[in-house]
Amino acid sequence: MASTTQIFCASTLYGAATLAAALDAGCFPAAERRLLLVCNNATNPETAPALDEMPGFAPLRDRFDEVLSWNEAISPFHPGAWTPRPDDVPLFERYLRLLWGLGADRVEIVLESIQVNPAQAVAQVFPGAPIEVYADGLMSYGPTRNKLDPLIGTRVRRLLHLDLVPGLVPLLLTEFEVPARTVPAAAFLKVLGQVADAVPELPVLPDEPALLLGQYLSALDIMSAREEEDLHVRMMRGAVAKGHRSVVFKPHPSAPARYSRILETEAAKLGVDLTVLDVPVLAEVLFQKARPALVVGCFSTALFTASAFYDLPVARIGTGPLLDRLTPYQNSNRVPVVLADALLADLEDKEKTVAADTLSGLLSAVGFVMQPQILSGLRPEAENYLRTRLGPRTQRYFKRKRLTSLGLPGGIPERLAFLPHNSTARRVVRRAKALRKAIKR
Repeated sequence: MASTTQIFCASTLYGAATLAAALDAGCFPAAERRLLLVCNNATNPETAPALDEMPGFAPLRDRFDEVLSWNEAISPFHPGAWTPRPDDVPLFERYLRLLWGLGADRVEIVLESIQVNPAQAVAQVFPGAPIEVYADGLMSYGPTRNKLDPLIGTRVRRLLHLDLVPGLVPLLLTEFEVPARTVPAAAFLKVLGQVADAVPELPVLPDEPALLLGQYLSALDIMSAREEEDLHVRMMRGAVAKGHRSVVFKPHPSAPARYSRILETEAAKLGVDLTVLDVPVLAEVLFQKARPALVVGCFSTALFTASAFYDLPVARIGTGPLLDRLTPYQNSNRVPVVLADALLADLEDKEKTVAADTLSGLLSAVGFVMQPQILSGLRPEAENYLRTRLGPRTQRYFKRKRLTSLGLPGGIPERLAFLPHNSTARRVVRRAKALRKAIKR
């Protein structure tokens, strides 16, 4: 009987820690060999450290028999762009089996972000391998980003995720009826403790500071660099307004140095003790070592980790404008932004959060409006939520034009609800638009 080799793919230290916790908790069956396949998805991988080169990785290595590099295996191609041509799949599978010493082993693969490369490429290279998916953050609560090839989707056995929003069931891969299972929080916290102990000495941090989390959103084209700089300044001013005089800023590892300098200038004006932590460590390491009195961010997964697993006070800022700005509506960042806006306290005002007992309905409605073809079965739930819960607090999560195009409550007035489905009305509108353009000429 052939031996079994499990290949665990990870691109972040947070993801690798999630895998380690799942292994410790017995979430995976026994195997003769376990390999960690590291993917460096940075824009310029040559200048950015891979996760196995980051402080704190060492204690995670023991869970795996070997650590491999996907970047090296497909060099000189970028992991985010390369995918095998269908005719080349048998060739690449033989190549990787030889390169990694797999022989005739039965291969099982564990992937993150299955909708995109490099996960897609790995799944294609091993077409006969069963798949398990794990969630590296909040996006698992949203729908599958795009229609997944059934040759991949039907191979997925489970979705493993952290219970970042207690009780909320992820929408990811539900179109394939993939069951979701939570990774025990106790196992995850134990792994994070090991990571924190392995991190070299950090700069001296003040006691119980306000911790500001940078996400480098301008790199994702979600906001401009200037807007992101202003957002960081607002984070500091909001923390100071709440009485905090010691602030720690954890910039994103890829963020430009000027972000820190602008905050330093603002800190001097406000008379605040600012520490800029430029060591590339997980925010969770700071939760354990510094025990911040407040954690501030936009829609970072770390905000939910701080609240759900470390019982730390958290506040969000800047989510409102992002809800309008994210395009298209299907943008996979939408659900994380919605969750942050709905559940976390606003740093700058006393706006009420959304009732917890309505959260599942909100998620179903947003998920359906994002992906109505993939999640067509959620239409009745979406209609019910929009008919009964849409109001001043929840209107921001939906765009009227989008609701109208789908014929959902909250779109055009109810007495005109027949229009989106009326071919004659649509034809009249098209002619009117054409006539208006002709007049303008």
